[in-house]
Amino acid sequence: MKSFQRAAWPNQLHDPSEQRSPKCEADRSTERGQTMIIDKGLGRHAFDDLIETSADFVDCIKLGFGTAPLYKTDLLLYKIELAKRHGLHVMPGGTLLETAVSQDIVPLFFETACRLGFTAIEVSDGTIELSRAKRTELIQEGLRHGLRVVTEYGKKLSGSLVDASELAVTADSDLEAGASLVTIEARESGVGVGLFDNQGDCRQDALESVCRIFPETHMLMWEAPLKQQQVLLLQKFGPNVHLGNIQPGEALALETMRRGLRSDTFKFGVRELSAEALHYMI
Repeated sequence: MKSFQRAAWPNQLHDPSEQRSPKCEADRSTERGQTMIIDKGLGRHAFDDLIETSADFVDCIKLGFGTAPLYKTDLLLYKIELAKRHGLHVMPGGTLLETAVSQDIVPLFFETACRLGFTAIEVSDGTIELSRAKRTELIQEGLRHGLRVVTEYGKKLSGSLVDASELAVTADSDLEAGASLVTIEARESGVGVGLFDNQGDCRQDALESVCRIFPETHMLMWEAPLKQQQVLLLQKFGPNVHLGNIQPGEALALETMRRGLRSDTFKFGVRELSAEALHYMI
């Protein structure tokens, strides 16, 4: 379902950055910055509100960790169908697949996910250990089921750090196996794990190491639940950086920052004045 274009405002006010092309299926490439929302238990009305206000600016909704099996089936089906109707990918959290691995029911996981209508999965080892062979097997199994596969690098244990060299090796292998993007773990809190310290501030040395060792940063999605993290990554990589674990109520606010419609990234929309405009000002 396509939403109506917002024609009430001039284009210069709708997207001062001129870098946020209309979202469509063709934009599933890594050129357009993608936004992944984490849904930790929205009810029907709250989910309706998310879709009504923000579907144009969201690419994927993740039903966080292992929440998907806890929904009443009719509500789960409603949310999945509504998201799909608006062109969004919807996936269960990676922890659910990790649980399936630990319970030795991976085929049943894929069968159920496809039957319910999920369009994507997250392959992660944030809580369990996966061999390289098993990780590749899960990626390829997702692809065989027609699912979009996003992988995740990093552990969920508080204090876990990003090892840039290990990330680069993992990301290269994941992408070669068919993953669309590789997500860098920050949990839903964005505190004390991955790139972020116990205050949620970025470990700049870790970020620079990642950029130096794995320069293909357009293939990475950065989990960044906190505004300060989103601002930093937008300023570092520009409006089209991929950001994940965004809270539902922050989807629209994040898009304003992508477009230069908020003071933190106002520079994205600043244009050099023409000679005529300068003459008028003088």
